[in-house]
Amino acid sequence: MIHHVQNLLRRQPDLSVCQADVIRAFEMLRDCFRGGGKVLLCGNGGSAADAEHWAGELLKGFLHKRALNRNDKRGLPVELALKLQAGLPAIPLTGFVSLSTAFANDVDPQLVFAQLVWALGRPGDLLIGISTSGNAGNVCAAMEAAGARGLVRVGLSGKSGGRLFSNCDLCIRAPANETYLIQEFHLPIYHCLSLMLEDEFFGETCSH
Repeated sequence: MIHHVQNLLRRQPDLSVCQADVIRAFEMLRDCFRGGGKVLLCGNGGSAADAEHWAGELLKGFLHKRALNRNDKRGLPVELALKLQAGLPAIPLTGFVSLSTAFANDVDPQLVFAQLVWALGRPGDLLIGISTSGNAGNVCAAMEAAGARGLVRVGLSGKSGGRLFSNCDLCIRAPANETYLIQEFHLPIYHCLSLMLEDEFFGETCSH
C-alpha cells in the first residue's frame, strides 16, 4: 500500500508534508468500509466536481476490473454477472437536486449538506468535506452535523485549513494558498487514496 504514497511523493514532492495525513486518511477510510460503513462527500464548485470524481473512483473499478466473486454472481443473469463490478459505497451529496433546491428555498441554503448528512449518515460512516479555503459554510455545517451524528470526518483543504481544520478528525492540508493550486494537489491525493483502497479490498493493482 505504501508504494502508492511513495509514487505520489515522487510525482508531487511538495506533498511530503501531507504524507502522514494521507496514510491516516487511508486507515480511516479502510476501517469505515471494513466495518460496513459508507462514505459521504461534499464540496462546492471545483470541489463539488472532486467529490463526484472521487465517488466515481470508489463505486466502480479504478485500475482493477473488480470482477464479482462467486457469491455475488448468484441470482444474476450471466451478462450482468460478467459486467458488473464490485464497488465501495460512496455518496456525493452534490447531486440531490430536488432536495437541495427545496431545502435551500424553504429552510437555509447553507444547511443543505448538513441536512443530507443528518438524513443519510449513521455511526460508522465517514464524511469527506472538500474546501480549498477551509471556510465553506455549508461544508463546515455538514461537518458539525456529522460530528453530532457519530460520523468520522475527513477534510481536504489548503495550507491554512481554515474553519474546516477544527471541525474534522483529520484534515489533509494541501501546501498552497491559491484555489487552483490547491485543487491541483487534491486530485493526486484522492487518486492515491483510491489506489490504496482498491489494493486493500480488491487485490494488487493492474493496468487498464
